[in-house]
Amino acid sequence: MPKFLLTAALCLPLLTSVSVRAGVNVGDVAPEVALPSLSSEGEVSLSSLRGKVVYVDFWASWCGPCRVSFPILEELRQEFADQGFEIYAISVDEVESEALEFLEEVPVSYPVVLDDTGATPTAWGPPGMPTAYLVGRDGVVRAVKAGFKKSDGEKIRAAIVQLLSE
Repeated sequence: MPKFLLTAALCLPLLTSVSVRAGVNVGDVAPEVALPSLSSEGEVSLSSLRGKVVYVDFWASWCGPCRVSFPILEELRQEFADQGFEIYAISVDEVESEALEFLEEVPVSYPVVLDDTGATPTAWGPPGMPTAYLVGRDGVVRAVKAGFKKSDGEKIRAAIVQLLSE
């Protein structure tokens, strides 16, 4: 079995009730994103993370499951950052101060950017908040995860480990 198919099969447990639709799907090259950072100065681009396994996370300050996901994602980033793993969190909040207030309550060390125009979610097509796209070192989307509950952390961890071993 080719390595890509094996990886896709191992990442299938990440998939939830996401139907294939317009936007980004498993097997697509992740579209470029370059947005203003909420956690530092300037802009952060997804292409600057090429060569790493990246968990692209669409979130919003009003999203309850996002409050659950951030601490777990922070733990995963701390565990795997030195192995080439990164999280790229995209806030879809229309009001920057609401996203910043969320980050004060639930701080993280990974890149957090703001798309208050809605252009990135329109291009990517997340079905709801949160939705994440696990992107391989080659820039190809390997899994899509809609929603988040505490028990998802171990499934995501296993998918990250698999992709880091490629």
